Amino acid sequence: MNRHIILGAEALDPHDKGQTLMPGKKDDGKGRAETRPRPGHVPVFRQGQVLPAQPITLDQKTGREILPPSLSLATLNPARIWESITLAMPEPGLLARNGLFSEIEHHPAAPAFDILRTRVVQAMARNGWTRLAVTSPTRGCGKSLVAANLALALARLPSCRTVLVDLDLREPDLADRFGLEGIGPLVDYLRGEQPMESHFRRIGSNLALALNGAPVARAAELIQDPEFAMALGAVAELLQPDIVIFDTPPVLPSDEVISLTGQVDAVLLVVDGTQSTAQEIKAAEDLLEGQFPLLGVVMNRAQDRALTRSMPRRRQ
Repeated sequence: MNRHIILGAEALDPHDKGQTLMPGKKDDGKGRAETRPRPGHVPVFRQGQVLPAQPITLDQKTGREILPPSLSLATLNPARIWESITLAMPEPGLLARNGLFSEIEHHPAAPAFDILRTRVVQAMARNGWTRLAVTSPTRGCGKSLVAANLALALARLPSCRTVLVDLDLREPDLADRFGLEGIGPLVDYLRGEQPMESHFRRIGSNLALALNGAPVARAAELIQDPEFAMALGAVAELLQPDIVIFDTPPVLPSDEVISLTGQVDAVLLVVDGTQSTAQEIKAAEDLLEGQFPLLGVVMNRAQDRALTRSMPRRRQ
């Protein structure tokens, strides 16, 4: 029988009073299919580079050219690829106004995300997981806020490489929250039409942002396209991140989250203490059950602490 854990007495605004992480189920044995990146996702490190001409070797019997073996992605240095991603330097004051805290001293609620970070890292490492989806029952629960602040908290661990992906493709939000302009449509990368540097931005040395500058009408169909799995495989192989966080759409209005079955390892459910009903929370948990392990539940704007005590306890 599990315990509820209060993540701090302060929250993101004067109306908030805390957040709760409730451990969920253990891994149900479902794993994601392994994928391999395709050449379209290999980064172009810098414009203007010219590859040296390769000598042509002919087969002495047929006279045909002997083509060299294709470049192995294993020879690419992840550190160089991280350095090739465009560095972004969001203004801390702008981040704070948008509810994001790059440093622990920027807001009393920031330590709560460090506690959440530690519990997430421990659970992910214990199960050998690297891909975490952050969702909510409905819109307006603060899932993007939690996903972004969790990524920033992970980035405060110097040895932890983190990638934050905006997969709320119909209503992308993260580029505006980070105050970054000129972000193109993420779909171009997901379909292998553009290299990684076209869309990714880097904060510091160990946080990569896969942002989206244009809504996608048929998001579920895109997620279920084999090209999507290849793009995620390229992120894993080229950047070799310790954790990838996906800011996904709410789980109840559409099938986009359950379309990620096999692509993510676990789900973190964000609920709103002022608007999420017990029926919505149960419906979301029921929909996720059997699709992903539920890592936990984070309660945002938990004004009524009695609600925290009354939430049903989960069994492993």
